[in-house]
This record gives sequence, C-alpha cells and structure tokens, in this order.
Amino acid sequence: MRLMSRVFAIAAMTCLAAAVARTASANEWNKETVLTFSRDVQVPGRVLPAGRYVFKLSDSLANRHVVQVFDGQGRMLATVFSIPAVRSTAGGTHILFEGAPTGAPARIKAWFYPGQLGGQAFIYPAPQ
Repeated sequence: MRLMSRVFAIAAMTCLAAAVARTASANEWNKETVLTFSRDVQVPGRVLPAGRYVFKLSDSLANRHVVQVFDGQGRMLATVFSIPAVRSTAGGTHILFEGAPTGAPARIKAWFYPGQLGGQAFIYPAPQ
C-alpha cells in the first residue's frame, strides 16, 4: 500500500509540473524562463513559496550548468549547480519533480528549456 501511495505521489507531482510551469519569456543564450508555481517547491538549498520565478543559466562561458533563480522583483534567491539532463522528446518548458516526504515541498529534479532535448538536472546534497 505504501508503494502505491508513493507511485501516486510521483505521478501527481509530474502532473503538477505540467499544470503549474509555464513559459512567459525566454532567451536562447541564458535560457531565461518565467515559471509560476501554485505550490511551494524546492531547489537545492532553498524552498520557493508558491509564486512567480525566473530561472536562467549564469552568463558564464566556462560553465553552462549553473542555474540562477530570481523572484518576481528580480532579486536572486538561489544559485544551483546542475549536470546535463536529457529528455526523449523536445517540447515546451518542462519541470521534472522528484518525490518528497509527506508535507514537504516538491523537489525540482530537472528543468528543460522549450524546444530542446538537453536540460539541467539539479544537484542536491547527499542525505546526512
């Protein structure tokens, strides 16, 4: 029964990603994407309350796997290290969530920019 509820929770988070993430603006170089979440979500080191956020790659030529997260007023909230992620089909903006303990905010596992197969998989610290 516990396994079934966990599978249901993961499926629900996937549906939530499709329902709450939308692209309002985008830029090819830094992959700037505006996302609106209807529930609290988590990136490594930070819980983002429900609301509007801007995700974009750092303007570094040396490392294209640093994601910056800004609030709706343009204040930087988090700098997240990532590794390359791949999806099977290019589509719109896609946020992939991973399961979280009951009552905890959903953890963003990966972010994919519209029209691209490659994305950013967030690196979370190992559990203590």
